[in-house]
Amino acid sequence: MRRFIHEKCLRFRSALCRAVSRGCRRQHFFVCGHVIALHACLWLPGNGVAAEREVDLELVLAADISSSMDLEEAALQRQGFVRAFRHRDVIDAIQRGRLGRIAVTYVEWGSDQYQRTQVDWAEVADAGSAAVFAEAVERSSLDIVEWTSISAAIAFGAQNFEGNGFHSERRIIDISGDGPNNQGAYVNLARDLAVADGIVINGLPIINNRPQMYGFPTFPDLDLYYKDCVIGGPGSFIVVADGFKNFARATLLKLVTEIADRAPPLRLLWFAAAGPRIPCNAGEIQHQKWLKGYRPPVPLYDF
Repeated sequence: MRRFIHEKCLRFRSALCRAVSRGCRRQHFFVCGHVIALHACLWLPGNGVAAEREVDLELVLAADISSSMDLEEAALQRQGFVRAFRHRDVIDAIQRGRLGRIAVTYVEWGSDQYQRTQVDWAEVADAGSAAVFAEAVERSSLDIVEWTSISAAIAFGAQNFEGNGFHSERRIIDISGDGPNNQGAYVNLARDLAVADGIVINGLPIINNRPQMYGFPTFPDLDLYYKDCVIGGPGSFIVVADGFKNFARATLLKLVTEIADRAPPLRLLWFAAAGPRIPCNAGEIQHQKWLKGYRPPVPLYDF
């Protein structure tokens, strides 16, 4: 544990140096916010470090609230997480772990400027703590924002593990959404950085044919896009939701699979593909065709 946190402190120091040398540009804003935490690490006497609570899993639930969905659909998506954490199968999966507890946070995201932690990191170990987490998710405010930046959601989720007060060998970002990346860094590049940092990314693409805002078309083969461009890391997988009303069922399956760290029958989920069949900039290309003012990706996030 001491070695793990010491390595994290060294990474903070390296990130801070990079940010200073680059003028602490926007994509490095989070590093500046951790300067105090960095100094706390470096000035601890001897090899002493602040205690972290060990858990079986650190899990970031990252839900898309971009304008490709309306408020009713966004509410259905959120309710899927609420119902899952009130379900006995999720509680049983948690309690069958070596320690019998996980750490989880709930984030909603849209554009590369919008990632909001709706429920901060919490330990869930039984029906009571799971119900408290579910209630916090349910009562948080709900907004819809324009643009879809899966890459920014991944970057935000990756940095969210730092200093969260928990430690596990398993760290997962759980991305759900109904469209491809169309703003920010290319999604596959952000994914690869997170995977290189030991983070697993799983996906829950929501397939639907409802006309979107401004007449924008739905994205074909979103399931393949998630498989090829979004998810990554050992054992990463997607579970497809056939519409928003099917989201609760898909969420329950995916959470039980993630928490229990086991693979259900292959017919229930799809694992990451060996090579992409859909260009990972397909969302950007789609916007370029429909919106004449196409904007290229910003420089890649560094975390």
